[in-house]
Amino acid sequence: MSLEYIEIQNFKTEFGKAVTIRLSYQIFGKPLGEAPIVLVNHALTGNSTVCGKDGWWQDLIGDGKCIDTNQYTVLAFDIPGNGFGNDAHFIDNYKDFTARDIAKIFVLGLEALKIKSLYAVIGGSVGGGIAWELAVLKPNYIEYLIPIASDWKSTDWLIANCYLQDLILNNSSSPIADARVHAMLCYRTPASFKTKFDRSTNKSLDVFNIESWLIHHGKKLNERFHLATYKLMNQLLKTIDITRDRGGFEEVASTITSHIHIVGVNTDLFFTVNENKDTFEQLKNKGLKVSYDEVESIHGHDAFLIEYKQLTKFLNPIFKNKIKKVA
Repeated sequence: MSLEYIEIQNFKTEFGKAVTIRLSYQIFGKPLGEAPIVLVNHALTGNSTVCGKDGWWQDLIGDGKCIDTNQYTVLAFDIPGNGFGNDAHFIDNYKDFTARDIAKIFVLGLEALKIKSLYAVIGGSVGGGIAWELAVLKPNYIEYLIPIASDWKSTDWLIANCYLQDLILNNSSSPIADARVHAMLCYRTPASFKTKFDRSTNKSLDVFNIESWLIHHGKKLNERFHLATYKLMNQLLKTIDITRDRGGFEEVASTITSHIHIVGVNTDLFFTVNENKDTFEQLKNKGLKVSYDEVESIHGHDAFLIEYKQLTKFLNPIFKNKIKKVA
């Protein structure tokens, strides 16, 4: 891991809070200026380590992978306050921040690195929502916008789940672990649990295996996150909306010149596939450059971290074609 930092002085959030931010990032593959640049936005529990031994998207990004680090410069910022490589304690009030604020901070990071354009911005879940915001903030800057298991807005269903997460985080005696247990019920599906556990038991603990699995994930996240960090990330997930104070969706999206490649998951309970399809149809009917692929999986929202063969198949035309053109 080789973290670099960009100091951003007196950044003002949408709600008027002025903060100084130490933006951490990592670069993989080719050095800046030597290859097309792919910006990867991490999800709620992710970070800027996107490939390599501990990379959370290592099956998609790396040497000879779909996003080939022999051919691309891969850049990943850490969402400020995510608890990885930066201090979460600067967050006095997590409700001061929105997903759009993070996109604006990323823009400042890109400008500090003197990056004039991006070949692609790709992100899953909240990372995809931040990608949408980036595309609106920099409408002529990104060749391919690739939101995966995500959308341009937080729906009422998503906001409701984030509200419940917030209640748990502010009222539970074991807030992070308990919030994670609830979240896993949204990230997966009944069919996924049945396939994995099928009512089996952990005899040593005298509980169902689904229970011991949830306990494990709760403990694991408790070790990874500060409470302030989890509250912030949940707040960002709740505030995705490229139309806020801007106008209608078609009006706002029409400013984007990127080719928008949406990847939905047929069983996603968080960013539902029907919302993805509606977004695709609206953009297509408006005449924008847009395409759509759908992951088929029993695993729900988490399929964007599991179904690498399908993702590679969908994304290869984007990332292999660029190399062919350059060659």
